[in-house]
Amino acid sequence: MELIQVKQRFGIVGNSSMLNNALETAIKVAPTDMNVLILGDSGVGKESFSKIIHQLSGRKHAPFIAVNCGAIPEGTIDSELFGHEKGAFTGATDKRKGYFETVNGGTIFLDEVGELPLGTQARLLRILENGEFIKVGSSAVQKTDVRVVCATNRDLLERSRQGKFREDLYYRLATVPLRVPKLAERREDIVLLFRKFASDFAETHRSGHIELTPEAQQLISQYSWPGNVRQLKNVTEQICVLEDAGTLPAETVAKYLPPAEPSLPVLLGKSEGYGEGMSERDIFYKVLIDLKRDVTDLKKLVFGMLENPGTAQPVVMQSQSIQNPTPIQLPAAIDQQPIKPIASAVNGEIILQPHDKNPLEIEHEYVEAVSFPAINENLSLEEKELEMIRIALAKSKGRRKKAAEALGISERTLYRKIKQYELE
Repeated sequence: MELIQVKQRFGIVGNSSMLNNALETAIKVAPTDMNVLILGDSGVGKESFSKIIHQLSGRKHAPFIAVNCGAIPEGTIDSELFGHEKGAFTGATDKRKGYFETVNGGTIFLDEVGELPLGTQARLLRILENGEFIKVGSSAVQKTDVRVVCATNRDLLERSRQGKFREDLYYRLATVPLRVPKLAERREDIVLLFRKFASDFAETHRSGHIELTPEAQQLISQYSWPGNVRQLKNVTEQICVLEDAGTLPAETVAKYLPPAEPSLPVLLGKSEGYGEGMSERDIFYKVLIDLKRDVTDLKKLVFGMLENPGTAQPVVMQSQSIQNPTPIQLPAAIDQQPIKPIASAVNGEIILQPHDKNPLEIEHEYVEAVSFPAINENLSLEEKELEMIRIALAKSKGRRKKAAEALGISERTLYRKIKQYELE
């Protein structure tokens, strides 16, 4: 089927190259029975791609079901997926078919597959390998013929390195990886999507048609859209319901765009040394250590310029902890006078002001002005964690549930840490 026909049939709006590549991959893999792993941020429309794959396959007349693995409690997910026998657990008053038995011959879409418990992952791996499964509370092996399409917004390989996802299952699921671009990667489609949603909502809510001025179009095209297509759709619906029909200026549209949330650039940039599995405390320590390195480099740079004032030039500092480097202006000495470094910022630049002291005499003053408290770069995070666990256990008099609540972790995680540090 041609790309334009698929877009028209499934209501896909956009002409960006990344979106077209993802659609072409879905079209090519659909007629096969290969497992597909759809990758992409939340809100990009991963479920739409799973429906495209099913409808263009030979299973299109068989059942299709979408399951959000992150929304099912861990204690019941095996029963939901594979079924259970009567009396298998408390409350199991009757036998039940699971999704894999119900959609036999069809397609099952497992959204947020990275949230599956390890035990359920082992059961899923058995289905992918030989089509066999066992109901909860049963010993009979059953067969099923189901095509599995999965989606995730997590890095499954990173989770496998953390022991949270089976590596063999990842390679089974990712026979064909398909990445759906986020909205910020297809900015040329944002205005088209707004027009499509505005037209749909005008008909749904029986409201007037909404248009945007060129400035408003530029505004929504440059916005980051962290919630992707889902967020754009919600904002468009708000505008259609709350605003009068007509052409809206950028000032009106801006009221519906949440301000970008301030966050550490290192967390957004995935800089080297920062992993998904790091706790907030780990990240805090590493940020402090990187800041100390930045200040040390700045001190060396400034004193080097003080010794050779005639060579002062604007310099850009590079840092692991700064995603967008900040220009640091280092002016030449005025009339060859020694200059005193002052940690003052003007329009984002640090300016060095004249001083009548010798540069070597002001080193101590400079360090006090711009340096940070000394940080032990050899801090052991494991020792700190062990110390906090001991303190929590002591304060709770050995009651693990209260200790876990004080530490802000689950009781199961605390049990694992106690065993890891041999605190039994």
